[in-house]
Amino acid sequence: MQTKSQQAGSAGVSLKELQAQVAMLMEQNAALAAMVRERGERKLSMKVSEKGALCLYGLGRWPVTLYASQWERLLPMADEIKAFIAANADKLTRKEA
Repeated sequence: MQTKSQQAGSAGVSLKELQAQVAMLMEQNAALAAMVRERGERKLSMKVSEKGALCLYGLGRWPVTLYASQWERLLPMADEIKAFIAANADKLTRKEA
């Protein structure tokens, strides 16, 4: 019966090479995890849709799309919306970015 180092050696890869590969993959994994965290903090952006609506990107998977008249009705209510959120904080669910 062969030991693990003999099995690795018979495949043409030494134990040290495998350890180096594992270390490299762990570094890559950490870098990718950092990138994912940064993407979670993405900025908001806007675009005009084909139908002339304002699309707000960056809040979730899909854009929030409203026509200008809808945004104009919604925006003056910002303080009221904030107050509603504060009053119902115990009932509302928060989605972390």
